[in-house]
Amino acid sequence: MEASSTIKKVLAGNKIFVPTYQRAYSWETEFDKSKPPKQVNVFLSDLEDYNKSQTNSKYYFGHFLFEQKSDSKFGVIDGQQRLTTITIFLSALFSRLEEIRPLSISEKETKEDILKRNLTYRFSTVGYDNQLFRDYVIDQTKTDKNGLETTSAKRIVNAFDFFQKALSEKDESYLTKMLETLQSSSCTTHPVKDESEAIQMFIFQNNRGKKPSNLEIIKAQFMFYIHLYGDEEKEELIEEIKNRFEKIYKSISSIEYNINEDDVLVYTMRVYFNSLWENNALEKINKLLDEKGSISFIKQFSYSLSNSFEHLTNFFGKDEKESLHIHSLITLGGFGIAIPFIIKAYSFNVGKENIEKLCASLESLVIRQRLIGTRADITSRLDGVYKTFTKETKSIEPIIERVDFIKTVPSENWWWSYWNDNAFEKSIQGAVNHSTAKFLLWKYENHLESDGKNGYAQTRFDAVESPELEHIAPQTENPKNGYDVYDEEFRTQFIDCLGNYLLLSKSHNCSVGNKPFSDKRDSYTKSNQQREIAEMTKENLIWTRELIQKRNDKITEFLTDKL
Repeated sequence: MEASSTIKKVLAGNKIFVPTYQRAYSWETEFDKSKPPKQVNVFLSDLEDYNKSQTNSKYYFGHFLFEQKSDSKFGVIDGQQRLTTITIFLSALFSRLEEIRPLSISEKETKEDILKRNLTYRFSTVGYDNQLFRDYVIDQTKTDKNGLETTSAKRIVNAFDFFQKALSEKDESYLTKMLETLQSSSCTTHPVKDESEAIQMFIFQNNRGKKPSNLEIIKAQFMFYIHLYGDEEKEELIEEIKNRFEKIYKSISSIEYNINEDDVLVYTMRVYFNSLWENNALEKINKLLDEKGSISFIKQFSYSLSNSFEHLTNFFGKDEKESLHIHSLITLGGFGIAIPFIIKAYSFNVGKENIEKLCASLESLVIRQRLIGTRADITSRLDGVYKTFTKETKSIEPIIERVDFIKTVPSENWWWSYWNDNAFEKSIQGAVNHSTAKFLLWKYENHLESDGKNGYAQTRFDAVESPELEHIAPQTENPKNGYDVYDEEFRTQFIDCLGNYLLLSKSHNCSVGNKPFSDKRDSYTKSNQQREIAEMTKENLIWTRELIQKRNDKITEFLTDKL
């Protein structure tokens, strides 16, 4: 492979693959033109801008780093996102060109050189996505979207669909010019035969302007240290690390919309070192790698890291679907303080019922910390009980007792009382952030529905169709009214509060808008809190400040008791 080359030369006659321990396809696609473009959109727009320009220089696709396995087989170490996207785009381009007319002899030759010749595929993505990549993108035998098990597989499908749609109305001249631009575009390559050199090159390049994740850096450093100090066990150790990171990257592809991979790295540090104070993963790991026994640490920490991702895949996956308590914490978001506890709970096999109790308990701290907004540090209040939660004890009761103590401690005990019931009750008077208010009203809705009903299955938040927050008394005064007098007190103390907020679907919210209260009231039949408002006003069709206060007090009492 030449140092200075073209995309066609890189792909032609070679078999290029993404090693399973590397990141899967991560480029996003935006189909809504009113929103900012994502990487796939920019890929196409850059090519189109180049073709519209008058430049004589070739389009440049950047640098690619390969580990050379044989004369024609290369594992891509750096540049896999670009090569994957190039292959997806070329397949869509050839497909559209063949709709217009048969390919010429040279075009057929090019297609076979850079996509597939007989049974030989020129480019392969990570193993767990590769069959989908071949079926949907290269061979185009799969046309449905069933069985897309990973987020990366969905991204592959989205990119191909986007390119197909973008090219669907393009004429022959556009397509042939684009094909020529792509196949003749320039790039630089660096193939290395020694894996440790490839890893060194990866670290070196990414310290000169690129921004890999901390997890990627840790993986590269682990493999490099094993190459240096693994001795006779080097090959087995390298294989072990590759297998661990193959599992990790497959997990990432399933959970990355819920949690950031570098955050999981930090949470694993907190589990591994049994301290909630661990924060700077790179700094600490670099120090440990310089100490004696670093190989042992690499083995143990890689195992712990892989377990964290595995447990969180279950937590954000099947367990979230089956458990309302887990679903509730994930829906709330901002759950960083809870995750190390949850990883421990899975690792110690405490059982699903206890994990649900743990989620419900920690959720109350997460919501209180968000709403109260104190600068006081919750970590110092939890670290002690976190340290005593071990595989020997396995008991979650001390954690729940600590959370309950924090919630109910008298205000005189100032060091502990920042998140107590008094502080929480004060925090939910007046305006509440809308996304948080929707969450609180969803909890209240489930309370109204299940109140006194044994065995009732509560409603998931994602079962609410496009949930929005409605101001019952609108922010802008309606002269036809049905509301209290819009004086200064009413505007400042009653318009923006939980008592005047209502959880509605988007379509319902749009339909009521700024209408008189009687019209709104007639539509309040879809949920328990809507029917509650109708019941509160059955004697007098005016939504007054007294009724708002009454409802606000009721919601506050429920939230303080349950959260």
